[in-house]
Amino acid sequence: MQADPRTRLAVSIAALLVVSACQAVAPAPHPAPVPAAWSEASPPSSAAPARDPAAPSAAREEQDAGHAAGHDAALKQANNPLANMKALNFHNYYVPEVSGTDDSANQFWVRYAQPISTGVGDWLFRASVPLATVPTGMQQNESGLGDSNAFAAYLFDTGNPSVSLGLGPILGIPTGSNDALGTDQWSAGLAAVGFDARSALFQYGGLVTYQHKIAGSGRDPDVNLLAVQPFGILQLGGGLYLRSVGIWAFDLEQGNYSVPIGMGLGRVVKVGGIVLNFFAEPQFTVLQEGPGQPEFQVFFGFNTQFPGG
Repeated sequence: MQADPRTRLAVSIAALLVVSACQAVAPAPHPAPVPAAWSEASPPSSAAPARDPAAPSAAREEQDAGHAAGHDAALKQANNPLANMKALNFHNYYVPEVSGTDDSANQFWVRYAQPISTGVGDWLFRASVPLATVPTGMQQNESGLGDSNAFAAYLFDTGNPSVSLGLGPILGIPTGSNDALGTDQWSAGLAAVGFDARSALFQYGGLVTYQHKIAGSGRDPDVNLLAVQPFGILQLGGGLYLRSVGIWAFDLEQGNYSVPIGMGLGRVVKVGGIVLNFFAEPQFTVLQEGPGQPEFQVFFGFNTQFPGG
């Protein structure tokens, strides 16, 4: 029996993850022995003026340590939604099969985040705009702009720069280009987000949002959505990391839901003051109810972080 496209895609990505992970954790070759003339145990030549070779060496070591510390901090904060940096992210969800149909779907998100300092503390503003393709039946689909959202999270002082916690309002904006792509409703609610980067090996956190209709079309169903996104990041070394950031979506109005679990691979690269973060993550839906839910999806894209408040 020939495997369906979804299974072949999952197996291919899983194989890529295994190969990349093995390369990341492979032992490095032993360095060549240091020549005796460069060793700290070698006395200075009596024919040359005496000088302290430790001074420039210490300066270089201090500089290298500073670069390493900055690189390690970039790795830990690259997946922090509350990092104190501007961010421009491009995310894509490809769904080979939607429940209730044999059709595929796609969502491409552009997200911009901006830290803001005010007289009442520090905030993080984030806006998200989707371009979507959704099935409408009879192997037909609609493509265009979907509903957007924006939230402003107040950043609490946790006493530790490696631990971030934010809470604030979220607004759903009816920017959908037609009925299939949007709700024609304004919604509002709360967003709570946290991130713990104290460990150099494993970082974790979560984003929880709740939105309820406040205005707009009277057509059913009303917006009444809860989204929970736990995320975990396991550093493999050399900028490579394993990731799991599936969004659990609950439509409280209709009782529909989907709970995907993902395992993906990412790579962080620092170029000057800019942090680039590329990733791909297959996500399998382990619990679902109702039509229009992703049976399986692939989440991929890249994030950019750059200085400026």
